[in-house]
This record gives sequence, structure tokens and C-alpha cells, in this order.
Amino acid sequence: MTKPIVALQLYTVRDAAHEDLPKTLNQIKTMGYDAVELAGTYDLATEVLKKHLDDAGLEAVSAHVPYGAFEADAAGTVAKYKALGCRLISIPSLSLEALPGGKDFDTTKAVMVKTAALCKDHGLMLGYHNHAYEFKTLPCGSYVLDALFNTIDIDTGVYAQIDTGWVLAAGKDPVSYVKQYTGRCPSVHLKDIINVGDRFEDRPVGQGSQDIPAVMQAAEETGAYIMVVELDEAVGMTPLEAAKQSREYLLSIGY
Repeated sequence: MTKPIVALQLYTVRDAAHEDLPKTLNQIKTMGYDAVELAGTYDLATEVLKKHLDDAGLEAVSAHVPYGAFEADAAGTVAKYKALGCRLISIPSLSLEALPGGKDFDTTKAVMVKTAALCKDHGLMLGYHNHAYEFKTLPCGSYVLDALFNTIDIDTGVYAQIDTGWVLAAGKDPVSYVKQYTGRCPSVHLKDIINVGDRFEDRPVGQGSQDIPAVMQAAEETGAYIMVVELDEAVGMTPLEAAKQSREYLLSIGY
């Protein structure tokens, strides 16, 4: 079984990336990452951003792309991320109004199906990345997130990008949930969290309450091959240090 690609979601180090992208990309490579997941293009021309990535020796294996970009220009957006070398482009979030049970879902569905077809034509995949709020139960008894993937058939090419931190925050079992989407979840977000009173805080991967080895095993068994380290906020250290500690832990367990 081929080991998955371990990427860093650049949102984790967003301030450093905006301040000095080439330096930050080189630091990420030095940590042991070979890939990143984009969170924006830093107002750079596609060829300039691609050169920065190539110079650092990093693959932009995936990207988070706002839904509005697909709504405005699906063809141009897909072509841009194909040129950057992405294999997967994921919608990072949608409002409940735009998801099953919401008044705008029919429009959302049409845009996603159209975009997924364009992605297929370019050799990419279209994904949807969850938070905790999509675990709201609909009158039919299904979670909003499950209803999304049940309503949009897998044959359309719309895939799940399961964020294990938000699954855990929603009170669900990340391992079981990843397994639920066997064959439809090419990418998993590795977000480690702890409960602090009435809220959750991020921790470097391996330092929170996630069973990371079990998550990694489930991901491999179910066909996920892009594993993305992400922290929304680093606590008690810089984001770069949190990214480094996350990579060191994953390397220590064979990834």
C-alpha cells in the first residue's frame, strides 16, 4: 500500500505566507513536507506562484477554493488550479442555506455538478470540506453533510474531504466517519484538538485528543491519499512551530 501524501494547509501559516511566501515555503519543505494545500493565491499570477512552489520543491497537491469562484467562473478557476498542479480542489465551507435543507441548495448543487464535470475533464477532483455545523440533523433524520453526498451522486465526481477535527468537535467518531466514505474521500484533514471548557483548541498533530494512528490507518484503508495537516490557531507557539511539530510526529509514526 502506497503511503499517503502529507501536505500542510497554508492557512495554518497564513501570516508568514503573506509576509514572505518564498521563505515560508522553503521552511515548510525543510520541515519534511513535500506538498501543501493552497488557501488563496496571494494575489500572484499563476506562473509566479507555481515558480515559488517549484523553487521550494513543493507540490500544490490540493487547494481550498471559495464557492463563489466556481459560481463566477468555473472553467477559468478549474484551469488555474490545474496549471498550479492541483489534483483536488475543495470548497472550504458553505452556509446552511446553501446546503441540503436550505433555500439555495438547488443552485449550489447545479454549480457543484457543473464544476465537478469540468474537474473531470482536466483530471482533477472537486471536494467539499466539512466543519461541525454540517452535523445538524435534518427532518429526514440525515445529517446535512450526509444529505449533501447522498443527494449529489458519487458518479458526478463530487468528493468528501473529511476534516477529522471538526468531526470530533461535533461529537462523532472520525475513524468511523472516514470509513463511511470509503472510495469517496481522497483527502482527510488531520486536525488535532482538545476540549478546553466550553470550546475546542487546536494542537499540533499528535498532541491532542485524536487517535491519529487510527485515523491514518482508516484513511489508507478507504482510499484517501492526501493527508492535510491544519491548525486554525496555534496555541502557545508560532504556527510554523506547530506545523513543524506536527510533521515530526507523523514522521515518527511512519508517515
